[in-house]
Amino acid sequence: YGFINTCLKSLVVEKYGEETWEKLRLQAGVQDSFLTFEVYKDEITMQLVDKACKVLGVPADIVLREFGKYFFEFCKRSGYDHMLRTLGGNLYEFIENLDALHSYLSLSYQANIEVLVLVLFFFFPQEMNAPSFRVEKNEDGSMHLHYYSDRRGLCHIVPGIIGAAALDFFNIEISMKIVNQTEEEERTGKKEHIVFLVTQTPLFPCKERNEFSSSSQCLVDSEKQIENQLSKEDLEKIKNANGDRGNSVCPVKKSHWKTLRGIITLGRGKLLRGFDPVYPKSLWIDTKTFCNGLPFHMVFDKELKVKQAGVSIQKIVPGIQTMGICLDQYFRIIHPEVPFTISSIQKFINSQFVFQTRREMMPESWKERPMLELRGQMMWMESLQCMLYLCSPLLRTLHELEERQMHIADIAPHDVTRDLILLNQQRLAEMELSNQLERKKEELRILSKHLEEEKKKTEALLYAMLPQHVANQLKEGKRVEAGEFKECTILFSDVVTFTNICAQCEPIQIVLMLNSMYLRFDRLTTVHDVYKVETIGDAYMVVGGVPVPVPTHAERVANFALGMIMAAKGVQNPVSGNPIQIRVGIHTGPVLAGVVGEKMPRYCLFGDTVNIASRMESHGVPSKIHLSSSAYQCLKYKNFEITERGEIEVKGKGKMHTYFLIRNKSATENEIMGRP
Repeated sequence: YGFINTCLKSLVVEKYGEETWEKLRLQAGVQDSFLTFEVYKDEITMQLVDKACKVLGVPADIVLREFGKYFFEFCKRSGYDHMLRTLGGNLYEFIENLDALHSYLSLSYQANIEVLVLVLFFFFPQEMNAPSFRVEKNEDGSMHLHYYSDRRGLCHIVPGIIGAAALDFFNIEISMKIVNQTEEEERTGKKEHIVFLVTQTPLFPCKERNEFSSSSQCLVDSEKQIENQLSKEDLEKIKNANGDRGNSVCPVKKSHWKTLRGIITLGRGKLLRGFDPVYPKSLWIDTKTFCNGLPFHMVFDKELKVKQAGVSIQKIVPGIQTMGICLDQYFRIIHPEVPFTISSIQKFINSQFVFQTRREMMPESWKERPMLELRGQMMWMESLQCMLYLCSPLLRTLHELEERQMHIADIAPHDVTRDLILLNQQRLAEMELSNQLERKKEELRILSKHLEEEKKKTEALLYAMLPQHVANQLKEGKRVEAGEFKECTILFSDVVTFTNICAQCEPIQIVLMLNSMYLRFDRLTTVHDVYKVETIGDAYMVVGGVPVPVPTHAERVANFALGMIMAAKGVQNPVSGNPIQIRVGIHTGPVLAGVVGEKMPRYCLFGDTVNIASRMESHGVPSKIHLSSSAYQCLKYKNFEITERGEIEVKGKGKMHTYFLIRNKSATENEIMGRP
């Protein structure tokens, strides 16, 4: 069930974080979420457990034990501890009734509801041959817990779950040690049979421990105190009352102090009603009434010969009206998976037994119907050396009742199967609605996830066009004010002889060349954290220090420019087949930046700094990085190799002293290109 995998995910996320779960999930090749009531393949769970061991570096037995502990707490948080607490007043009774609880939940509801409790102890649904428990008391107070399962390697979950339940429900610590591990041939094939030795250690707070240790002395003192307080007349009445009980059908001999303990709570003086069952000398019910009142019951001996059967069973399976017929000729045992022998039945006598009629032995009218199943308990009658099977038809819904052409009237009025069928019909409808809601919830979660992915793609595209803080303001409907930047560094580049190349090539060749070049340049903007302003034809413009001011804007743009020269060598000229050449110009100065337009808005830079940077590029030399004097002043002490070009005539600016950037003395080519 998906609940198992969901719990395993919750354990990993809670203890090791989301990243560990994601790594584990990807290695196991499973989805991120699971539907609670959906049945998933065993391989998914086993893959998760196996990968958890490898990712966490923990042995499988420890992982399974921790999973067992966590699973119990997980189910408690889901509100199922109340049902579990009712199984027994001590650990022995609790374990003894696990199979009965499992049988009730899985068989009555076909594992469609209360699946959390079902899988809590059995890990897999009933339809898949769930494991079984059998417990034996030892004289020293310890127990032997027998665990049967078709699935090998899962037994280490048991100590985790049982240990957590013992501590929480009964305030005792237990140790569970495997004392035997074998394979047994059962009706459904080989089963792993694990025998645990269970030892218990009660946990007492200090005050309770002191009270417990002195309780024996208190008992003696209290007896003496009561003896002094009671008059002879009171004692005589008690003796007479005890004498009267001695005349009953089942006399019980007691000292007067035992009688006192039975009716008085020591130290409090409150009466307790002790209980001793009284049995009649003979059974006050005739055979006919018994068989009619319990229409679904059977009595059989050690040889499985039927001695007695209820009227409804006789009606459905007429063959057993022949007294002395062997029961296994007409029925097979469905649960537990044991051979149909008296010894096997006695071994699992505390379990609920499910019988199914054999199709070949049923009347013709039943041949096309689903076979009848009976569920109930076995009771060994020592005096008669016979087994009593008290049972009811195993019917879950009105549909199953109709399939077998049976009616509510066929079931005894006192049998709760009547109520179960009617209540479960409503419950199944509610469950189906719950499943539909869960599926819709999962669909919405997936749609929401896809929507979030599409939103991220849209935002990535938007952030590629505009600075992030500007894009966020536009998304919120705010007006973006123009901002002044006192110092930044601007770069322009273009392809040498681009006009000639365009005249001699097909347009698609130009597009492919520019795309190849710009992809390389775009990657470098990320490497050196500069902002790409725009591209026009073969011109490429970036800026450092805008839109986020940084003191290292000139160094970033200089390193980016060096990377451009290197990257351009990998782009082929479609005319000559040689690497293309580019010119690069850089200038540092103040600018004004802002968003222009509403339809396809652009983040633009304004100011004379933009013009001078463009002039540096247009007056540059192929495969060289041309620097203005202001850019040189920012870089001259930053460990760059720079050569002086001298004064040149710049269109619109007159004479300007310029420089060439050669290399970064402290950075390797791989560092410039952002390669590992």
